[in-house]
Amino acid sequence: MMTPLRHLMPAALASLTLAAQAVPVTVQLQGPDGQPLAGAAVAVELKGRPSRATHAKAEMGQRDRQFTPQLLVVQTGTAVSFPNFDTVRHHVYSFSPIKVIDIKLYAGTPTEPIVFDKPGVATLGCNIHDRMSAHIVVVDTPLFARTDDKGQASFELPAGAHAVKAWHAGQKSPNLQSLRLDVPAAGGPLALTLSD
Repeated sequence: MMTPLRHLMPAALASLTLAAQAVPVTVQLQGPDGQPLAGAAVAVELKGRPSRATHAKAEMGQRDRQFTPQLLVVQTGTAVSFPNFDTVRHHVYSFSPIKVIDIKLYAGTPTEPIVFDKPGVATLGCNIHDRMSAHIVVVDTPLFARTDDKGQASFELPAGAHAVKAWHAGQKSPNLQSLRLDVPAAGGPLALTLSD
């Protein structure tokens, strides 16, 4: 039996209205040279949407002496665990302004995950294995993705102007870039260019 709309809470009604107005959008991130940026973080911020996760969890593992994944995108407030699947121990660190991390030599999984409570980019390394590096991109929205090999990410968004935060490992700045995304009523493919 369907629930009559009058019995839904105002927030639920707002979500239904927003979902009904959403259109499919494919965002393509490209560099200044017009080439697609694969493996980039892209996040869309909508007015009136919550900016903090409450109980989200994610994982940044180590396997074959590499971080997996190389790029992890999470919402602000997400607890990230760092399981070590290797037979050797790792020492994970980050001196990034959004989160300083120092997980001394360990095997298995540390008992406490690390909560990423500020938006931005954290660069990770291992004090034992210099070639190991990865990034955790923290965004203030639940609408985020990592671009595919064509530099594309798909979303369901309402028409109108939205703020986008994006980052790619090849850019010179360690910070998220702010861009504007204008979604037409019919949706469709839209290209955004990141600067160096």
